[in-house]
Amino acid sequence: MTAANPTLLIVEDDLALQKQIKWSLDRYDAVTAKDREEALVQFRRFQPAVVTMDLGLPPDPDSVSEGFRLLEQLLDVDPNVKVIVLTGQNDQANALRAIALGAYDFFAKPFEPELLGLTIDRAFRLAELQAENRRLQASRQPDALAGLITRDPAMLRICRTVEKVASSNATVMLLGESGTGKEVLAQGLHQASRRSGKFVAINCAAIPEALLESELFGHERGAFTGATKTTPGKIETASGGTLMLDEIGDLPQPLQAKLLRFLQERTIERIGGRGEIPVDVRVVCATHQDLQQLIREQRFREDLYYRLAEIVVTIPPLRERVGDAVLLAHAFLARFAQENRRGSMVLTDDAVRAIEHHRWPGNVRELYNSIKRAAIMADAGRITVDDIGLPDPGDPSDTAAAGDLDLRTVREAAEHQAIVTALARANGNIVRASEMLGVSRPTLYDLMKRLGIK
Repeated sequence: MTAANPTLLIVEDDLALQKQIKWSLDRYDAVTAKDREEALVQFRRFQPAVVTMDLGLPPDPDSVSEGFRLLEQLLDVDPNVKVIVLTGQNDQANALRAIALGAYDFFAKPFEPELLGLTIDRAFRLAELQAENRRLQASRQPDALAGLITRDPAMLRICRTVEKVASSNATVMLLGESGTGKEVLAQGLHQASRRSGKFVAINCAAIPEALLESELFGHERGAFTGATKTTPGKIETASGGTLMLDEIGDLPQPLQAKLLRFLQERTIERIGGRGEIPVDVRVVCATHQDLQQLIREQRFREDLYYRLAEIVVTIPPLRERVGDAVLLAHAFLARFAQENRRGSMVLTDDAVRAIEHHRWPGNVRELYNSIKRAAIMADAGRITVDDIGLPDPGDPSDTAAAGDLDLRTVREAAEHQAIVTALARANGNIVRASEMLGVSRPTLYDLMKRLGIK
């Protein structure tokens, strides 16, 4: 392929027509495929911006099922690809169906090469403009959740939820064990909201009850002994931005009533003050406690709970995120090696197995500290299980749950876990992961697509 010419993929089982299209479009670097599987391999290899394809493909050229299946798969791999469908003269219904599924355009056979060439030129130009637009947007708007590293399906769904609710003003409650990343998600929610104010966090369990009201609502000069100047509280400081109330379950009951009033009225009154101050702030709260149990014990107000729980996001612990422990360990090790100028550092196989099988009761925070300590204390560039301080679990063999005997379910669950584990061990390297699994790269890509692994 030359650097000057864009790549065009031609999917056509009629070799004579395939050559004709390729010859008439010699201004492009054309790659060809005669069936759906070959087309997917070529598409993933060359990543063309434009594809021309016949709907009638082997093994049943008289049917359009393979063509529509290929169209859907191409758009799943790259939703921005421009697919131009070639159909028969009297096949308008399938042409319109292809457009509805996301095809860029269609042409009826036999076609005029000049007209097809113009359509392809226009498709390449549009793809180029859209790619440039995406690059500009990416440079102006960094990924709000860039600090969160995961490949677990449940965590990926949580990320999508955060992105969806970010543009609203709904109050969000983050539930999960300590160390699961609640503050990272809260910061991502703020960044994705594009609110112009600050992200302000306060830990309700870390501040004495006598000082917490002043920290939240502020105070006027002379309101109490030592109040030598007027000081705005955290709520007021976060106006125009996001306020995170961490460990909301530890908020004293007298302050629960005052917080409820603020959430209803969106105004505050400083301690010792007489005027109400309007505040525009997005509230995100987090806790590791069971608030419903606290409500039953009359330690948390039920009306406040429903004010705070407009959107509830439950974050799974690290031990339930398949493959994430090793994935995070690789990322943390690379960061610490760079910060401490230790050069390239890698995890040994026994360290990887130990990380996979440790329960991590302290979640991501515990993993972070373990890898940081190992990166500092290790004598060489290889981090062993002893450096991390975990027992070596040996070489375990995973088995399916005894109660689940549906072969398809068991097989898919085993494939999913094996692929995610291999990707984590290989630190996202597809070639190494496919070698571990004993399959080719195209096969691994197809398995990842079928199982929804990104």
